[in-house]
Amino acid sequence: MAIAPTLRQSWRMLAGAACVLALASCALGPDFTPPPAPGGAHVVPPPGADALLVEGSPQRFDAGVDVPARWWTLLGSSELDAIVDDAVAHSPTQAAAQAALRQSQDALQSGYGVFYPQVGANLAAARERPVQVPGAAPRSIGPYNLATAGATVSYVPDVFGLQRRTVEALRAQSQVQRYGALAAYLSLTANVVNAGVARAGYRAQRDALADIVRMQADQIRIARIQFDAGTAAYTAVVALTSQQSANEASMAALDQRIDQSEHLLALLTGHAAGDPSLPPIGLEALRLPTDLPDTVPAALARHRPDILAAESSLHAASAQIGVATADLFPSLNVGGSAGASSASIAGALNSGVSFWSAQAQLAGSVFSGFSQWYARRAAIDAYDQSLANYRQTVLEGLAQVADAMTALGHDAQALRAQAAALAAAEEGLKLARANYESGTAAYLDLLSADALYQQARLAWVGAVAQRLQDTVALYAALGGGWWNRDGT
Repeated sequence: MAIAPTLRQSWRMLAGAACVLALASCALGPDFTPPPAPGGAHVVPPPGADALLVEGSPQRFDAGVDVPARWWTLLGSSELDAIVDDAVAHSPTQAAAQAALRQSQDALQSGYGVFYPQVGANLAAARERPVQVPGAAPRSIGPYNLATAGATVSYVPDVFGLQRRTVEALRAQSQVQRYGALAAYLSLTANVVNAGVARAGYRAQRDALADIVRMQADQIRIARIQFDAGTAAYTAVVALTSQQSANEASMAALDQRIDQSEHLLALLTGHAAGDPSLPPIGLEALRLPTDLPDTVPAALARHRPDILAAESSLHAASAQIGVATADLFPSLNVGGSAGASSASIAGALNSGVSFWSAQAQLAGSVFSGFSQWYARRAAIDAYDQSLANYRQTVLEGLAQVADAMTALGHDAQALRAQAAALAAAEEGLKLARANYESGTAAYLDLLSADALYQQARLAWVGAVAQRLQDTVALYAALGGGWWNRDGT
């Protein structure tokens, strides 16, 4: 092919010039340095083992314990595990987060193209007849064929690092999307587990309340008999009826919460509301994790996806300062073209008349009303904003962990009190039953003692569910253990 030697020579000259310019070039703007991690041995001093100890449900904080990748399996419910797996596989929000991550990665790969010379090729064929110039001696020139084959090469040496900083920003944005996808995964799994625990707690509370309503129906029946016999005032009937109606209203509210938690679980698992495929989860089947992680603030900054995403956004803002700085300087563009022309395509490709050209262009703004200068100032301001947002994200993460850790201490305290109240109510019920069986107490007294026991049981169930939910909140606040997943 006739144009090949010429094109190879042009390519070699262009490649050599590009290598020289690349070696001499530099990337303007700041090189990103991650902010220092927060210090301290603890987010907050963890409650002692005695503070978390509740009969049958001990917990303790241990600095040597890490968050497992599938932390929800610590609750010991295979039904809950199945719901979480279903959500991860079918949640539209998870699919959207993964698609956003793939988009950012593809955009990054596209951005890498600026580091390579751009090579183009063209092949054209035309049939022409020249136009006679007025006043010139007449000539008879008939139509003729013209075929042209050629190639072009262009390259933009990144002398001041504009392209490198641009790709650096794209890489940081890809990291933002990566940590955003991890945050979406953490949010999904935590919300599923929390909704599953809440549904189990609501069902247990409703069962306890239904027992109270049934007992109150017996109390009302006996109070009416006593009123008809003239041994009791009608105010007792009214008071018991009022209590029963209030509890029935509470049952309706619990039914609504159960429905809402089931609708939420269906939504999170990517199914229609009211999907009957959700397996039941009993509160009594959920196990409370015993050993809880006591993380240091520096580890939290390396593990929480939202903090890592904020750091990557800060990196992107730093790279944009470099882009704006490099834009203050001229840009260099080098290129060349080579080819051949002939009366036929075959001739152009083999033995046509060859041509070539090489060019270099240095272009920059002489005066633009200081727009580029202020664009750089705006990039610095954006970096300062991202830095403030990063610090706020770190503080929010520390606060969430602190809330979860202290909440577990308060939960244990509340659960101990509720367990003591339940034990006392149970003892009172035993005494009332013994007195009734011995004939020293009325049946209405037995029903009253039973109602008090069920009320204590209702409060105890709520305390158990709250402790489980705050444990879930702790695992979520610590980052969810994504760093222990295979392939992450």
